[in-house]
Amino acid sequence: MTSVRLRGCWVAVLLAAGVSIGWASSAGSAVAGRASQASRGRSLTTLRGIRVSGHNLVNGLGAPIQLRGVNRSGTEYACVQGWGIFDGPSDAGSVKTIASWHVNIVRVPLNEDCWLGINGIKAAYSSANYRDAILSYVGLLHRYGMYAELSLMWGAPGSYRATDQPAAPDQSHSPAMWASMATAFRHDPNVILAPWGEPTVGWSCFMRSGCDNQATFGPNRAHYRTASMQQAVDRMRGAGYGGVIAIPCINYANACGKLPNGSLYRGSTWLRSRPTDPAKQLIAEAHVYGKNSCATAACFNSSMAPITKVLPLIFGETGETYDASDCGSHYVSTFMDWADRHGVGYETWTWDTWRNCGALIGSYNGTPYSGYGKLVQQHYAARARVGQG
Repeated sequence: MTSVRLRGCWVAVLLAAGVSIGWASSAGSAVAGRASQASRGRSLTTLRGIRVSGHNLVNGLGAPIQLRGVNRSGTEYACVQGWGIFDGPSDAGSVKTIASWHVNIVRVPLNEDCWLGINGIKAAYSSANYRDAILSYVGLLHRYGMYAELSLMWGAPGSYRATDQPAAPDQSHSPAMWASMATAFRHDPNVILAPWGEPTVGWSCFMRSGCDNQATFGPNRAHYRTASMQQAVDRMRGAGYGGVIAIPCINYANACGKLPNGSLYRGSTWLRSRPTDPAKQLIAEAHVYGKNSCATAACFNSSMAPITKVLPLIFGETGETYDASDCGSHYVSTFMDWADRHGVGYETWTWDTWRNCGALIGSYNGTPYSGYGKLVQQHYAARARVGQG
């Protein structure tokens, strides 16, 4: 998703130039172990870890897990806009309310500049303050029985501020971000780390090699050097993180494989192009909304079902329409039903009170905003009643 709430109003995301780089190299080590400390000994619902076993996600006892969650947007934009870290409450009561929808995972988007403390972000909302807030929030999620997906979503090359989600991660800062994230969560078995959200570059550029001719940023739309998912995996493993890593598909994470007509999107597939991982803990991530290029069961069957036979797949973002133009539930019900039949997890967009069709809730007491939110709430409750997920 590319639109965000800016102090009470909706705006298109604008690109803005930033100031000088000031990240200290100790950003990762300064937060090592705090995530596990935040949740240790305080869980109301005991989590047993999450890992890849064949084509399933399983807990520490080897029991399959189907993820059923929400996105909690805000931590990617509030800090760079200079007015907070979260958009809305982040206390225990608010987390307990999310859990009341029978949610078992929350996706938390991250901002590269805010995490690393670079490019002039306000000190109150960046560096250690930002990282500590995220770590504390993850601890609360675990306390109330929820896994967490930490996803780098907004970044920017050089001295530009991370005011948007560009075409691909940048070589300037993303590798440092991945290493720091991995260090912070290397002792937490209840997280998934996602090194990027929605790429729009090609398979080889994104997955294996990086490139300097496909992604642009800044007012002059200058090309920048990108960092690859292979680099992300290597950095995370090198920092001691042995857990699950979610690697997205391309074309806004929506193109994963063969199209219904049998052709390949940009000549390859997620399975053919994915990075290698010595820990064998990679999963595929797709983002699926109504009006996307791949938004039908037929497309899922050709593009995504083959992945589910090899390793786990999650819908890291899903909703009724990508442009928040429809408050109904036709698309998302189809998506969740298909995912349930194929053992695919999903995280609906978004647990925020934006008062448009992309918002699940109308208030942070958990009241659904529209038919879309009501359907999601009812679906999660129904799955919980039959012991699924």
